[in-house]
This record gives sequence, structure tokens and C-alpha cells, in this order.
Amino acid sequence: MGLMDTIKSWFGSAKEAAGDVADKVQDVAGDAVDKVQDVAGEVADKVGDVVDDVKDRFDGGADEAADAAEDAASGAADAAEDVTD
Repeated sequence: MGLMDTIKSWFGSAKEAAGDVADKVQDVAGDAVDKVQDVAGEVADKVGDVVDDVKDRFDGGADEAADAAEDAASGAADAAEDVTD
């Protein structure tokens, strides 16, 4: 039975080693998923900040454009009035 015991010990060791490797892979995969989620959250926050900044700049530019258009319309109305006088 010495040969059978040797063969059983080989397979038993291989089974334990495979189990250990599977546990380590699962730990590494879990850590990788956690890291990806953290990075994704940080990227989402930064993108949100950029979007807010672009909105603020656009809103300010739109207000300035509206003011300039109003000034131009007022100036055109004044010029038209001068011409008709």
C-alpha cells in the first residue's frame, strides 16, 4: 500500500495547493475590484467638477452675450431713431 499512499499524498497536496491558489486569486480579484470602484468614484467626482465648471463658464458667457445683444439692439434702436429724426 506504500504506492497508493504516495499517490494519495500527491493528489492531496495538489488539492491543497490548488485551494490555496484559488483563495489567493479570490483575494487579489476582490482587491482589484475594490480599487477599480475607488478609482471610478474619483473619476466620476472629477468629471462632475469639470462639468460644473463648464456650465458655470457657459452660463457666464451666455449672460455676457445676452447683455451685448441687448446693448447692440438698444444702440440700433437709438441709431434708427436718430435717422428718422
